[in-house]
Amino acid sequence: MTSRKGKRYLKNLNHDYFNPAFTHVYVEERVLKHWRTKEILKRLPHVRVIKIQHYKDIFNRKGQDCISQQKSQSLILAMKEENFFYEGSPLCQSFGNENFYYSSSVMNCIYDCSYCYLKGMYPSGHMVVFVNLEDYFHAVSQFLTEKSMYLCVSYDADLTAVEPLVGYTKAWTEFASENQKLKLEIRTKSARMEMWESLQRTENVIYAFTLSPQKLIEQCERGTPSEEARIQCAIRGVKKGFFVRLCFDPMLYLPGWREEYHALLRRLDKALKEADVCMNDFTDVSVGTFRIAKDYLKKIRRMEPEEAVVQFPFVTVGGTCQYPPELLEKMEDFFIGELEKRMDREKIYHE
Repeated sequence: MTSRKGKRYLKNLNHDYFNPAFTHVYVEERVLKHWRTKEILKRLPHVRVIKIQHYKDIFNRKGQDCISQQKSQSLILAMKEENFFYEGSPLCQSFGNENFYYSSSVMNCIYDCSYCYLKGMYPSGHMVVFVNLEDYFHAVSQFLTEKSMYLCVSYDADLTAVEPLVGYTKAWTEFASENQKLKLEIRTKSARMEMWESLQRTENVIYAFTLSPQKLIEQCERGTPSEEARIQCAIRGVKKGFFVRLCFDPMLYLPGWREEYHALLRRLDKALKEADVCMNDFTDVSVGTFRIAKDYLKKIRRMEPEEAVVQFPFVTVGGTCQYPPELLEKMEDFFIGELEKRMDREKIYHE
């Protein structure tokens, strides 16, 4: 029998007593007067602002409950001092580009996907926004004086999802439009139709939409838009002349996975036909099954003990946890085969 105290705890886990996101904003004293700090706080007029010395005093504290924090995120406004971009992970697709890097001007995501590697990488569920974005631009510009760069700016946060708050999708896009040696990828699970009216169309920016079957979204991708909403937003981008990538990555195993992914493709076919768009109108498509660093998975499993998607008996290859080879090949071969019926093979990326 559950005690009264236990019942209150269970209600808490069901969001009954959690504050909305960003009711508390921690601000480093050194960025209190930064113009971008002021702009963000204008969009959050009723929050409690708490001054801090350094973002790590909050973000890197020991013993944090990332799952509970994700249900009531605080915002941390800070200054990035170094390492404005990093070499791309071998677990991520470079799409044949040289000089593959990623950049984290925001850390942590507004969405709460149960399998997200950020849960294993970061000690906190709160979100950090580095307001000195111009320092990122300067560092990238210096690199571009010698080499071209393929830069992914939305790996460690969904920038498009928080665009009304921070405006970084637009800022990165405008920067890319002035630097043709830079190719930018902005990945998202959002479905903000209005984005296409405010963003500048430029050939060196790709908007990459992660598509998942609706059943998987409901089970594992908490807070994200529906399958249909993402599809319609991606199609709108294509119709507006933007460069749009579809990402069926990560593919996740669930009972009836073949039927679920086949149904996703059928619903995509229907939406494309109604919009008079075809698969070859997209820039390209990526396919890949779920894989994650062993240490990250170990931490996520402790935090998400009832999430079947991360408790699956993965195999470890070179420090990476992935599906057993037979299942991995079956899932990816099936999906690539279906895509080949719909588009040119050279537009399908698989690593």
